Amino acid sequence: MSVWMVRARAPSFIIPITTLRIGNGNGDVKGLRLPLLSNKSWQFQLQLELQQRNKEKKKRQNVTISYTNSSSGGDSASAALELEVNEIRESCKMWKWKGQYSINYLVSSTPNSHPNSPPLLLVHGFGASIPHWRRNIGTLEKSYTVYAIDLLGFGASDKPAGYSYTMEAWAQLILDFLDEIVQKPTVLIGNSVGSLACVIAASESSQTLVRGLVLLNCAGGMNNKAIVDDWRIKLLLPLLWFIDFLLKQRPIASAIFERVKQRETLRNILLSIYANKESVDETLVEIIREPANEEGALDAFVSIVTGPPGPNPVQLMPSISIPVLVLWGDEDPFTPLDGPVGKYFSSLPSKLSNVKLIVLEGVGHCPHDDRPELVHEKLLPWLAETFNF
Repeated sequence: MSVWMVRARAPSFIIPITTLRIGNGNGDVKGLRLPLLSNKSWQFQLQLELQQRNKEKKKRQNVTISYTNSSSGGDSASAALELEVNEIRESCKMWKWKGQYSINYLVSSTPNSHPNSPPLLLVHGFGASIPHWRRNIGTLEKSYTVYAIDLLGFGASDKPAGYSYTMEAWAQLILDFLDEIVQKPTVLIGNSVGSLACVIAASESSQTLVRGLVLLNCAGGMNNKAIVDDWRIKLLLPLLWFIDFLLKQRPIASAIFERVKQRETLRNILLSIYANKESVDETLVEIIREPANEEGALDAFVSIVTGPPGPNPVQLMPSISIPVLVLWGDEDPFTPLDGPVGKYFSSLPSKLSNVKLIVLEGVGHCPHDDRPELVHEKLLPWLAETFNF
């Protein structure tokens, strides 16, 4: 048995603050990030006695799961199609949701886009925004009309004071966007909590709105209080509730948030969740940092971290009959393949004929930005084959 020391540290990106890393390839707790108010302020330690790590990776027995090695190449031309952030922002439009909230969105296509192909809607994860898809839009728009959206509370969309953020609200935002703006059956492509919002939207709609799902390392909830069958999370729930209490104290929350959005802090967090370290450049850091400086960003951060986790994908996926492609980076420290959520999605292809899972080796929590050429290599053939064009 081994004992891990867990110290108070800066919160994590994507699944913010109190990040419980379940997974080092074996589903073990790898570390816990907790808030540090200043370099000289309090720290606390938590000793967790863990089961000894398996020295060999568990063999996958589900033959429907495909493994792809990131060193195998892929669409090398996709790197040349990366869009400039300013180009993306200048092309964005605003849409009034419920007559009161301004929602930032992008629509992009080329003359060669196939007229009978379904449109695609890209939905980012926590802390991200439309430019997080800058390495994907140029490739996808060759064959599809591509939409991307900033969820309420992120990017250039409104961050209303006093708003209580929920997964259900984001899912309804997606459905209303499809109904009012896209107006065609659409394939939803989401990352992390964006994936979960897409799952909830698909579970509540008919195929007249959602035609397919692509999930990139789907989250288990809006935050770490999601109910999953794992004793490690249950053990730490009192600690997570204590962190929630601290975050509801405005001075503490402000101090934590100010530290999180420092360039060097963001860079280190991103480096911890990207397997391809070269993808963590200054542009990516600014994509995350700039919206965090806007009015309302702190309130959104606190509401999301301390709010209800929302519906669990384990409860939702059996009700979804449309085609689903699950792409999973196997070096994700937040939703590891051998963690509770990863294990569940790994089991789905043997239970649901509409689900296909492809494991991407050497890829982190944000596959579309970490290894875009590898994602395109698997995504584009699936889209073409599934929707017959």
